[in-house]
Amino acid sequence: MPARDRAPLGAPIWIDLSSADTAKAIDFYGTLFGWEAFVGPPEYGGYVTFSKDGARIAGMMQNPAGSGFPDGWGTFFAVSDTGATVAAVEDNGGRVIVEPMTVDVQGTMAVFLDSTGTMFSTWQPGDNSGFQLAREHGAPAWHELITRDYATALGFYTTVFGWEVAVQGDTDDFRYSMNVVDGHEESGMMDGSRFLPEGVPASWAVYFGSDDVDATVALAVEHGGSVVDEAEDTPYGRLATLADPTGATFKLLGVRPDQG
Repeated sequence: MPARDRAPLGAPIWIDLSSADTAKAIDFYGTLFGWEAFVGPPEYGGYVTFSKDGARIAGMMQNPAGSGFPDGWGTFFAVSDTGATVAAVEDNGGRVIVEPMTVDVQGTMAVFLDSTGTMFSTWQPGDNSGFQLAREHGAPAWHELITRDYATALGFYTTVFGWEVAVQGDTDDFRYSMNVVDGHEESGMMDGSRFLPEGVPASWAVYFGSDDVDATVALAVEHGGSVVDEAEDTPYGRLATLADPTGATFKLLGVRPDQG
């Protein structure tokens, strides 16, 4: 899938990285995926916008010392009315942790905890319509919540965002659903209650496409990254989990040029 104009409502629209060392992250992701970085002016807090072949891919902000939060990738969902989303979140057991903030003409953001305590964000697009490439090498390829409270989480996102849910499996060994818009799979949710290690919080995982997962893993390690989960073949493609040099985790998904 090359360019995309606008994300459907309730689907992932943007991703960004909170990093303690933005310069190191610029070097790492530039080497790994061929991203270019634009550092915004002070009035934008030095927010970094990554692009690939001239198309927006992701953002990055400084994770200040003493924030209490580890470095990590975050997922934003498309909304048309941030105020209405705030009300829906609060009515369904979630809460606001960053109040809605309009970013010039770019759009309006807000950050929440869902009803299980997992963080997510929303973006009401203005001039910035989100990432412009998907499901190709170096672009966002999939978005997935791994949660200990699957039923509660699925009910929350279905109600708040009006998801159309396609159940992929509903057994103790494999419980998984996808949000589908007009027949297109946008994001997934997995029951992780049987395998999430104690102390590891539920989170939205970001997958990046790779045309050669093993080569991308090797390149990441060569440039200061580390392997969290070794590459393996799955029914959905070859997967691996990596951490960047400051510990932010992300996943790789093998993609082919003919996929879309």
